[in-house]
Amino acid sequence: MDLGLKGKVALVAGASQGIGRAAAMGFAREGAKVAICARGDGPLKETAEAIRRKTGGDVLALAADMSKAEDIKKFVAATVEKFGRLDVVVTNAGGPPPGDFMKFTDEDWENAFRLNFMSAVRLTREAVPHMRKVGGGRVINISSYAVKEPIAGLVLSNGVRSGAIGLAKTLSRELAKDNITVNNVCPGRIDTERAKKLNAARAERMKISIDEVNKQMTGEVPLGRYGTAEETGDLIVFLGSDRASYITGATIQVDGGLVRAIQ
Repeated sequence: MDLGLKGKVALVAGASQGIGRAAAMGFAREGAKVAICARGDGPLKETAEAIRRKTGGDVLALAADMSKAEDIKKFVAATVEKFGRLDVVVTNAGGPPPGDFMKFTDEDWENAFRLNFMSAVRLTREAVPHMRKVGGGRVINISSYAVKEPIAGLVLSNGVRSGAIGLAKTLSRELAKDNITVNNVCPGRIDTERAKKLNAARAERMKISIDEVNKQMTGEVPLGRYGTAEETGDLIVFLGSDRASYITGATIQVDGGLVRAIQ
């Protein structure tokens, strides 16, 4: 299936590892030019080299912190300056720390808000004028299945990410006239570094081994395993393509059947 991504430009935030990296690799394999960012310069450069080596794709790698407005502006501006256009934006910024409600201060909530809400606001706001110039575009927000089924011990993520879903639904209607689609991807239990850190924190909190936590978490997934970053990346690439032109305002989980909710 030709996804119609050849010659398009995809910007993927938080792309030095995990789902962001898999999505960037997927876009490059489909012939898109890719701009990637992350806070750590070393892993980012390694990812850029891996994408070039495996796909032959054109890659821009720029260190940027998605919780900082100036970094986002510079990242989008550098992407358009290098490639001359912008077609796809993947808002991806990791997640806030785990913990119970009474543990967190106002500063913790504000940090989570900047990381997982304002990063989507700012990236989309910077990208839309460039998408309008080329006749349309795709905005794909990486969220969490927590927006459909709140996760114990992740109150910051549960609260802030749900607001970002409301933003995306509103934008999907507001930007439809510009042929810009806005969708959300909600990973379930995916084998990433963040999942490993969350499981380690859970093991410490429950006073059990990490192996036992992994067994419990896997046992709750109907497909009986964690998903891969690549499986999530494939959905992101599809939503960024011409083939997904009639999908907007959707919130889609990639979770192996974990979420019990009907919607």
